[in-house]
Amino acid sequence: MNAKSEAQPPAVSVIMPVLNEERHLREAVHAILQQEYAGEMEVVVALGPSTDRTDEIAAELVREDPRVHTVPNPTGRTPAALNAAIKASRHPVVVRVDGHAALSPGYITTAVRLLEETGAMNVGGIMHAEGQNDWEHAVAAAMTSKIGVGNAAFHTGGEAQQAETVYLGVFRREALEQQGGYNEEFIRAQDWELNFRIREAGGLIWFSPELKVSYRPRPSVKALAKQYKDYGRWRHVVARYHEGSINLRYLAPPTAVCAIAAGVVVGAALTPWGFVVPGGYLAAIVAGSLPAGKGLPLKARLRIPVALATMHMSWGWGFLTSPRSLAKKVIASRRPAVLGETQAAQEA
Repeated sequence: MNAKSEAQPPAVSVIMPVLNEERHLREAVHAILQQEYAGEMEVVVALGPSTDRTDEIAAELVREDPRVHTVPNPTGRTPAALNAAIKASRHPVVVRVDGHAALSPGYITTAVRLLEETGAMNVGGIMHAEGQNDWEHAVAAAMTSKIGVGNAAFHTGGEAQQAETVYLGVFRREALEQQGGYNEEFIRAQDWELNFRIREAGGLIWFSPELKVSYRPRPSVKALAKQYKDYGRWRHVVARYHEGSINLRYLAPPTAVCAIAAGVVVGAALTPWGFVVPGGYLAAIVAGSLPAGKGLPLKARLRIPVALATMHMSWGWGFLTSPRSLAKKVIASRRPAVLGETQAAQEA
């Protein structure tokens, strides 16, 4: 991208990994196609082995708009899907979108502008959770509250600034190609790992609240628990992969799981005072759910403590039970950051 891009914006490839996304795929793709972007655009959907109508809906979208293409992703794994879509795409700016997410109006135009203004290799913004029923409204409230996710800017908002990682992301293709794409051993946390390599190579990752993506929460307690257990499990892999990447925010859920379990055991076996810990936690999430649920229907507000407890306990349990063997496997696949020619010459 250079001065000529002021007259003609760079062409954009939007890549989307999908698996069992019949509920939201059409909405997600339409939000892309309806972007008022002055440059050329294509959409590449990587299809995993879905068991619902995802493939049928994708075929309909291809027939309806020549900008939409599909590629197979036999493994069903997100990083493999992303790499397949990157390989099949052709434009200098690559926008990552998920099949249960919808870009806000002007998202691509704003992201391309921010790439130009900041010189960043990747820009991203806010994961704006939005529900469609009482349970999903409750999860959305939990996911956008500090008691639910701490101070993560891409969940709760914040000032534009340099970041370790961002939600989804809009990349310069050169950064993706230089680093060889996503590490396919990272079933989760693949964004963090790729952004880590980009940063190691001297690239800037930039967060801006100007960018917003609507996100559809998991539709059940079971699905949310699995999602957050996987998050915790892979965050521990990341901690073992990159020493020094852990902080108090990440340690809070496993600490809470241990404290509550110990409190229940002590309360049942020794003294009722042990129940103070789980009781205190319950009181905290009930109190925290009050501001989080402001403006929601009563049925949704009543479900927020359940959503918070599911997120905290599942994340903590996943972190505590993450096998060291998994981290060893991932560490063995470590890809060192690839330096650009300019930086390599500077460090030589």
